Parts: sequence; structure tokens; C-alpha cells
Amino acid sequence: MSETLKIILAQQNFVVGNVPGNAARMVDTVQRARDELKADLVAFPELSLCGYPPEDLLFHRGLRLKVEDALGYITDNINGISAVVGFPEYDGDDIYNSAALISDGKIVYVYRKQCLPNYAVFDEERYFKPGAEPCVFDINGVRIAVTICEDIWLPGPSGQAKEAGADLILSINGSPYEIDSQRLREKVMRDRIAESGLPFVYVNQIGGQDELVFDGGSTVLDASGNITQRAATFEESLLEVTIAHENGHVIPRPGHIADPLPDVESVYAAVVTGVRDYVNKNGFSGVIIGLSGGVDSALTLAVAADALGADRVRAVMMPSQYTSDMSLEDARLQAQTCGVQYDVLSIERMYEASLETLDPVFADMPKDTAEENIQARCRGILLMAISNKTG
Repeated sequence: MSETLKIILAQQNFVVGNVPGNAARMVDTVQRARDELKADLVAFPELSLCGYPPEDLLFHRGLRLKVEDALGYITDNINGISAVVGFPEYDGDDIYNSAALISDGKIVYVYRKQCLPNYAVFDEERYFKPGAEPCVFDINGVRIAVTICEDIWLPGPSGQAKEAGADLILSINGSPYEIDSQRLREKVMRDRIAESGLPFVYVNQIGGQDELVFDGGSTVLDASGNITQRAATFEESLLEVTIAHENGHVIPRPGHIADPLPDVESVYAAVVTGVRDYVNKNGFSGVIIGLSGGVDSALTLAVAADALGADRVRAVMMPSQYTSDMSLEDARLQAQTCGVQYDVLSIERMYEASLETLDPVFADMPKDTAEENIQARCRGILLMAISNKTG
């Protein structure tokens, strides 16, 4: 006998604090998964309802009220399909990093993250209480255990899932990018598979949030640790995963396996993603860049143009008497190549006026980096003025 389960891994970009907007997007995704993709289950990333990482917003009563309202809205609008939603669960004075299984207008199960990372960029012990119990549910004859991110980096939760009778582990994640992060995640999943004998379905978010960037890379591995599907990094996607239940075995069917980006390309993609989301999530209309004709500002210009589009980038060359013709020509070609608005504003008069003003203080002192730095201050004044005037 063969029965199948279709899971959609929602590798999406959610906004920290925009709880109503995140909830609306989840409902749209779930309904599309049900009506167009004919799925049985949708899995969203860790804390996707409030955005990740929410940090001290978790302590604000306003966020708590929005989460409670949004969870009710999602629950009311999920019918004919199930969804696993990451959310902050408030229980009296305690907060848990939780995942809710929602089906047919009800919250059926809630899993609380057990392993709370408190190193590097993570500070979860400040906010959350750890859970202690596994959560296993049945959909189409497949018994699925939910874990949350750090839970798979230690053997405990996966071992609990096995003991609780799970056929499959579904891990929802907010795992930030670093070089080689995808290889490390897949190694950790293979370690858990070797211990539990259970296949893994792993969904991760994408997008930038302040100093963090999330790269996605949602992945499916079978009970032997072989990758059967992998989503592209730094791209939103709804990865369709089919799980077959054949003769007592749960088998992920093969699908597309996206190749990981080479290191340099992944770093560039991470920077572009971080810039795009920093500008867009903060509601800025665009960016202004001072060009020098050198490599550093050329790279900055390329990142901005790729992140935002040429129409949202303005470049300004601000030459002084020391600026070479080559620098002027290179800056012009850089702006032309990227297709951005370009202005040339000389700082010579500003610079001379500054030196004249400072002459009583600088008198009889040799020229040094102080005079060089005045040029940078003049350029900063112009860039800030244009930014303030144009928004």
C-alpha cells in the first residue's frame, strides 16, 4: 500500500514586528498551497508570525496582543489543509519559541523549542523558556515530529521524536547565513538521521534583519542521509515535497536539488540581500552614494544597484583639486555602467573656505591628515544635504 503526503516548505521573507502583514501572507500562502498546489501541509519558518529575530519586542504588550489576534485570524482561515506556524507563545509571564499545528480552524498541537541558543548572534535564554516534550502528529498516515532550529543541533529532541513514534522530522528554522553554513546544517541533519533513522524536512527563512542575513536553503534528506531536494539560496520559494508511505517506510520522493552558491557569490548575495531588506523594511525610498572612482565605492554602487534597481540609486562624484582625471573618468563610467543618476559637485570652494576659517587655529602648523580629513567632511555635508532634501 502506498499513500502520499504533500508538504509545502514556505521559504519566505517575513518582517519583524509586522504581525498583521505576516499573518496575511501566511493565509495567502496556505490557501494557494491548498487550491493550486493541492498540498496537505504547509510549514513556515521559526517565529515567522512576528518575524525573526524579534528580540526585545517580545517584552512589549503590543506585540503580544498582535500575536494573539493574528493567531486567531490564521486559525479561522485555515481549512481543508494543515499548517505549522512559528510564533511566540505567551503563557502568563513566560514566553516560548513555539510552533503550532493548525488544521480546520483549530490549533491542534503546540510544540515548544527545547534547545535555546545563547552564543554568537543568539540570545534566546534572555527571552524564552525551554520546552521539554516532543510533538508528533499524523497526516495521511505519516507521523511527523516538529523541531525548531537549534533542536536539531543536539541529539535530545530528535531522540524524543523517535521514541514518540515519529516517521519524519520537520524542522522549522531561522538559521542565519555564514560562509559554509549550508554544508554545516546538512552535516548536522545527517548526524541526527544516523542517530534516529528518520528522514528530515528542513525549512529556513530568507531575508535581512539588521546585522543578520538568512539564506534559505530549505532541504529534504531521506533516512540514509541522501539529499532528495534543496531550494535555491537567497530566493523566496514554495518547495513542493512529496512523501511516500510505502510498506511501513516513509520515503521522500526525489525533486530538484539546487546547487549551493560558490563562496564569493554567496557573500555577494548576502550583502545584496542585507542592503535590500534594510532599505525596504525601514521604508527608505533609495540610497545616495559618493563615488571616488576607486574600487570600494564601485563595489558599493554595484551592490546598491543590484539590491534596489538603478532608479533608486543616486551617485555623486565630489572632486577636489587633488582628484585625478582617471578617477573622474572611472566614476563616470561606473555610474553609466550601472545606469544610475549621476552628479558631479566640486568641493574645492568648500574646502578652501574651511581652511580659511581654520587658519587662525592651524597657523604655523604643518599640513597633515587633518587637512585630508576636511575633504571627507565636505563630502559628507553634501551627501547628507542631498539625502535630507530628496528623502
